[in-house]
Amino acid sequence: MSTYEAAFHKIKIRVAAVVFDGDDIALIRRVDDHGVALYTVPGGNVEAAEPLPHALRRELLEELGLDLERVERPPSFTWLLDAMLTRPGSTPPRKLHCVYRVHIGAGVRRGLRRFEEDDAVGNGEVVWLPYRATAGLNLFPPVPVAELSSPTAPVDAAAGMLAGVDDGNHRWI
Repeated sequence: MSTYEAAFHKIKIRVAAVVFDGDDIALIRRVDDHGVALYTVPGGNVEAAEPLPHALRRELLEELGLDLERVERPPSFTWLLDAMLTRPGSTPPRKLHCVYRVHIGAGVRRGLRRFEEDDAVGNGEVVWLPYRATAGLNLFPPVPVAELSSPTAPVDAAAGMLAGVDDGNHRWI
């Protein structure tokens, strides 16, 4: 087993959601020591034996203060991404990112958090950007949200299984 294979022999599952308010989406913006911004889709790791819908509900409540009872329609599974990235510090486990789409109802955005507190990766600012403006951002997981023809456009199964990311095709800041 190579050093690279050994580093990623454990797999964790992460849930995330592209949360839409019309054409805008919620992202968490963090800036590194060099002033480089990284935008993340709200979400987090699935706990042992936790069903994915429960993990998504918990993570959105923790990060955005979003109660899924207040959304327009149930979350829809949209993308699956396999990530094997090294980062500063220890090498994290391989992660499978299960990314959903969530559409919030009118007025819900006003009651959501503006900051996300995370001891592991640092605090972040919740920003709302037009989904098509994400094309040039350092977005993680790098889901092709800007390529959607509309916030509700269907994604077929082939487009939903994204090419994996690793140190060769993604730079972690």
